[in-house]
Amino acid sequence: MSEMANESGSIQFFKEPAAGEKLAVGEDGANPGRFIFTMPQPPTFSSVEEERRHRKQRLVAAFRIFSKLGLDEGIGGHLTCRDPEHPGLFWVNPFGVSFGCITIKDLLLVDHSGTVVRGRSPLNAAAFVTHSKIHGMRPDVVAACHSHSVYGKAFSSLAKPLLPITQDACSFYNDHAVFPGFNGVITDAAEGEKMAQTLGSNKAMILQNHGLLTVGGSVDEAAFWFIAMDRSCQAQLLAEAAGTPTCISDAVAADSHATVGSRIAGWFSFQPYYQLITKEQPDILCVDDEDGRLEL
Repeated sequence: MSEMANESGSIQFFKEPAAGEKLAVGEDGANPGRFIFTMPQPPTFSSVEEERRHRKQRLVAAFRIFSKLGLDEGIGGHLTCRDPEHPGLFWVNPFGVSFGCITIKDLLLVDHSGTVVRGRSPLNAAAFVTHSKIHGMRPDVVAACHSHSVYGKAFSSLAKPLLPITQDACSFYNDHAVFPGFNGVITDAAEGEKMAQTLGSNKAMILQNHGLLTVGGSVDEAAFWFIAMDRSCQAQLLAEAAGTPTCISDAVAADSHATVGSRIAGWFSFQPYYQLITKEQPDILCVDDEDGRLEL
């Protein structure tokens, strides 16, 4: 099955051209003179083992990309993805292992009570408390990302939402929340539940005095939203340091969100990062049948 569907009328899926057919930019039949984006579809899978291997491989790639972009810091941060066969279980990074060194064999499989079902490394309590509640309350969420990125941390201290001052920031227009206050390292289940409730149906959340958290219908989508949100935080910090930024109108921001903020756009925008990291670090592609199998 595909990990997401197209929910935006400004996007169509790519189809291989027939013999002799020339490719052309798609036109919006309902709006003459307006063109639409043509994007490839997310992958489909013939077995749950194939889908599990794919999700785990993409999770490893996301860790490596976060490391390359400097989005990690020390032992802080955790990225998770739901198991396709057992939705009550999720894969997560082992505590204390550098994002830049994580392999598919290192990943832990954890249940919503905090038990490590697969793997022998320690589990970050904060990762369990935060992600278990989000995965539990949001069945549509396949992956969630949280890390202590510099611009996300700096912006979170302002305790306010992002403004639609750029096209990229419109990805989060009316689609992110601010979790107020900071009560220390998150190890309390009640705090994790409050975070999940505050996130609601949004794709992202700013954790006051802490950092950013993003979710998605695929690892690719959730990871890209984190990258884009951290950069949107950077852009707003720079703009506000220079003066008073001009916001995009509500109507245009909402229209832009329907395209750049759609799930398929999030998934597709991750692909260049994946292409680059697997070219530079081809060991990410070294997976085998065992990486897709799971016996509980």
